[in-house]
Amino acid sequence: MRVDRLVARAAAQHGARPALDGPQGTQTFAELADRVFRLAAGLRRLGLAPGDRVLDLQPNQNSFVETDLACCAAGVVRVALNYRLHADDWARIAEDCGARALVYDARYEAQTEVLRDGLDHVVVIGDGPGTAYHTLLDGPRFADGSGDPDALVSLNYTSGSTGRPKGVRRTHRVRAASHRAMLAGVLGELSTSDVYLHAGPITHTSGLFLLPFLAAGARQVILPSFDPEAVVDAVANRGATHTAMVPTMIARLLGLADADVSKLKMLAYAGAPMPPEQIRQAAERLTPRLVQYYGLVEAIPPVTVLDAALHAEGLKDRPELLSSAGRPVVEVSIVDDAGKALPAGETGEVVTRGEHVMPGYWSAGADKAVDADGWLHTGDLGRLDADGVLWLVDRKGDMIITGGYNVYPREVEDAVAAVPGVREVAVIGVADPEWGQRIVALYTGDASTEDIAAHCRSTLASYKKPKEIRRVDSFPLNATGKIAKKVLREQWNA
Repeated sequence: MRVDRLVARAAAQHGARPALDGPQGTQTFAELADRVFRLAAGLRRLGLAPGDRVLDLQPNQNSFVETDLACCAAGVVRVALNYRLHADDWARIAEDCGARALVYDARYEAQTEVLRDGLDHVVVIGDGPGTAYHTLLDGPRFADGSGDPDALVSLNYTSGSTGRPKGVRRTHRVRAASHRAMLAGVLGELSTSDVYLHAGPITHTSGLFLLPFLAAGARQVILPSFDPEAVVDAVANRGATHTAMVPTMIARLLGLADADVSKLKMLAYAGAPMPPEQIRQAAERLTPRLVQYYGLVEAIPPVTVLDAALHAEGLKDRPELLSSAGRPVVEVSIVDDAGKALPAGETGEVVTRGEHVMPGYWSAGADKAVDADGWLHTGDLGRLDADGVLWLVDRKGDMIITGGYNVYPREVEDAVAAVPGVREVAVIGVADPEWGQRIVALYTGDASTEDIAAHCRSTLASYKKPKEIRRVDSFPLNATGKIAKKVLREQWNA
């Protein structure tokens, strides 16, 4: 399945029905498809060729969906930029992928000044420097109609082991694999009366639901940003039946005195573990129709699913299930350090293979995560029990998951260490009821916490900044003289 053909088929079958209801108005399936294919033609008229990388920087809005689908149709490779990243992060991504063009919302004019100067083409949504977005829609529709399902549609950037961005290659085939698995394992059968609510960033977990709801002829409501009261309103007054969030968002929804979202057919969560007590509160106060799914940027979700039935079982008499990642919906195995499969109950590295796994990273020499047999080595430690349920035990690395975002401590440590007066630094994740984990920076030296906080604000994305900065007299060391982070995590999480 190619994404552009799914768009054309949805328009043919559901043309007059509303497809998007967002900050830029309401569009029918026919209107959306028309704009997508005109935009695809407009991108090619700029001089972009198949395979060229196009940066895309927007908040949640209708045009963000249009650019996603238009890039798929035009054969150019979309590189969506997270608006929460620092401008330096955007620059590193642009350099790594060799971007030729940028589509950006005018609200980011000041932040993108340096980025724009190094590109061949700039398209602006709104009033700002660059080719006006609406002019790309003025010409004829793109009518190529042919294409390779293994052609790249996007590079989805994550952090490497050093915290620097690495681009994960995604193809039409990879997105189709997610579409199928979402329907089979998370959503079940959809109808035209269903409505998906994009409550969080479409660049993140919410975007995984775009294709299933398009294919079903179902409406999608887009919130410009997460707002728990707007979520409640969307369920009560805009017909939302399905949504997905990270646990931090669910915690904020639970923080409302009267959050009635009981009409939801599905409340999914992903991106980070959710404490069992929070799951219980969500089931009691929000909706019992909870679904959790697990996956990675390198292995597009869902890989495993803790469905509503397993949630019900866990809430009734098997509470340990609430700490699991559910059952695989694709091929998953647990292996030892030599790559040998381990029996049920034994802990090892989680590996997965199939059409949902990336063809590789963009950067040369960065493809070693996938072995010769097609297994992606996730870096997660876990075990499969006798019933086929996956339990994630720990991470091979020290990565912190805060508010559903992955943060590598090394990048934060480098920022803290750059402050004069800092001698040693260690950054760890500490369990937090709202964020899943909060980032704590510990250091020795005579630098002030105020100076460190100010430096982090100026150099790090907002979600990477430490929520707590503490000066310590000394660090525990391991046998090789390195800071014993495991000991620190045990102390702070005690």
